[in-house]
Amino acid sequence: MPELPRISGSEAVKTFKRLGFCEARQKGSHVVMRKDEKGCVIPLHKSLAIGTLRNAIRQAGITVDDFAAAYKEK
Repeated sequence: MPELPRISGSEAVKTFKRLGFCEARQKGSHVVMRKDEKGCVIPLHKSLAIGTLRNAIRQAGITVDDFAAAYKEK
């Protein structure tokens, strides 16, 4: 399993968009991403904690490998 990068909330949102998710709504600094019936919440912080990012990936129902590959695409 690849190590997760230290990224910002906006970079995480862009990566989830590459994976087919879209922004469903935003309240304050939290963006809700949806794809079919799966979804996740991304806080728009300057730097996301690794556990927070890992939890968002788990909520979305994707693997860490898929997320890391989409992030490296840029």
